[in-house]
Amino acid sequence: MDEAKDTGPVRGRVWRAGVLESTEFPFAAISDFLADPDVLVWVDICDPSSQVLTQLASELALDPLAVEDAVSHGERAKVTRYSSHIFLTAYAAVVSPEPPEPPEPPKPSRQAAADGTAGRPDRRPALHLTRVSAFVLPRGIVTVHASDGFDMDEVVGRWEENSDLLKYGVGALVHGLLDMVVDSHFEAVQVLDDRIEALEDVLFEEESLSHAVQRQTYGIRKDLVALRRVVLPMREVVNGVLRHRQDRDAPTELNPWYDDLYDHVLRATEWTESLRDMVTTIFETNLSLQDARLNTVMKKLTGWAAIIAIPTAITGFFGQNVPYPGFQQPFGFELSTISIIVIAGLLYVTFKRRGWL
Repeated sequence: MDEAKDTGPVRGRVWRAGVLESTEFPFAAISDFLADPDVLVWVDICDPSSQVLTQLASELALDPLAVEDAVSHGERAKVTRYSSHIFLTAYAAVVSPEPPEPPEPPKPSRQAAADGTAGRPDRRPALHLTRVSAFVLPRGIVTVHASDGFDMDEVVGRWEENSDLLKYGVGALVHGLLDMVVDSHFEAVQVLDDRIEALEDVLFEEESLSHAVQRQTYGIRKDLVALRRVVLPMREVVNGVLRHRQDRDAPTELNPWYDDLYDHVLRATEWTESLRDMVTTIFETNLSLQDARLNTVMKKLTGWAAIIAIPTAITGFFGQNVPYPGFQQPFGFELSTISIIVIAGLLYVTFKRRGWL
């Protein structure tokens, strides 16, 4: 690489025969390391500028489409094979353990008041997704990510824990990266599962919290939809990596590790799908409970209305301007009072036994 284009030291690591040799090296030395058959290289680029990516693509003969996908927004998780390298994109997930409190609603503008959207606070997303892309070369890997949550130090820690795998080549680095991403999916699903269980406990409480349940259910369902979009494609990503490894006759010693990784991907996918069904069930159950509570209220109102109708009917009858038994006599008043008490009492006892009151 032309020294004039050297951007200085970069973050990365160099292993020789599976043993760590260097943790810092100049940008211009990347291609020299990759040309050495005994060396394994990792280069990390955080929030890359177009100039750095252009230099890197020129030096390592990276495909322009892959470089564009590494910085484009909205790319789905995928793996693509080019003539000189493999490009993959995945998303790590983090979910806050507790449902976030909505921010204080701002003062409504005239337009908001006119649109009827005033007083609706925006919900802070509980799920945070961080994209990481990787250029997988025959003897090295280049990771590209933003500085908004993806912890490459954890990936490095996994490589160090399984340092004996590094002697099998770049497949060990790819496995450690994807394993960290899949584990983040597991942790996110676990947090969402705990929140769903908390909703189930609130759902059947005597005190009605239907509004809160509906709001939290909608939030969890929204997070699950976003998480599902990054979990499901991981099957294609891992399958693609396995297929490319077979095409290159890669060492078979890593096959059990990739099989275990693929099993984790399937488990995370199935877990995500089951949680979607659970959220739907909670939403429908909440609606059913609201209908049941409404029926209970209506029965109580109907019972009291029937009881109140008795005094109204009797006093209305005795208020007629025609002669009736006890007309203008003291026992007429006593008869009407006794009738009200007896009939209303019988209705009250009957409704109480049936659970209407």
